[in-house]
Amino acid sequence: MTSETVNDGIPKQTAWYALYTRHQHEKSVAGSLSSRGFEVFLPLYQQVRKWSDRRKRLQLPLFPCYVFVRSNLARKADILVTYGVHGFVGFHNAPVPIPQTEMEDLRRVIELAEIEPHPFLRYGDWVRVKSGPFEGVEGFLVRRKNQTRLVLSVEVLQKSASMEIDAVLTERILRPDVPHRSVLTEGRTVPAGATV
Repeated sequence: MTSETVNDGIPKQTAWYALYTRHQHEKSVAGSLSSRGFEVFLPLYQQVRKWSDRRKRLQLPLFPCYVFVRSNLARKADILVTYGVHGFVGFHNAPVPIPQTEMEDLRRVIELAEIEPHPFLRYGDWVRVKSGPFEGVEGFLVRRKNQTRLVLSVEVLQKSASMEIDAVLTERILRPDVPHRSVLTEGRTVPAGATV
């Protein structure tokens, strides 16, 4: 979180928050908030869609129905009146800030790699990238077919995205908030390191 001063001269804490939006309104919500001076992040990925007569490359939201906004809660009402916004992601009607490191890692990977949606994983081999352009990025290491992929998660949304990575560039580290080392995927638990 960083400090921001508002009209009354009192410093207010700014943080990243996730907004829940109407279906297929992510881009319009992001554009509207951005035009009103909010810092907005809408992660997109590319997908080729095939029709009988053509193929088209589309840019789709990585996390459908979610947009990230950086603000302080003094401007909460300004955000909630935006057309297409259902509300903040949070608990008991209180918006939950997203850790700065999760947002930084996600933004960095989006800029430098092809990323795609991935089923959310709560537990698994937690690794840190040791070298290269993603040095310091942390996530789950999983295998899919013949690929090793690094899964980045936004805990508050329970959404994840993955990118291909060479496992040699990673090192397993302990994640202090995980009491049990297993992978949760599509409603079933499998041992860490198993193929998902």
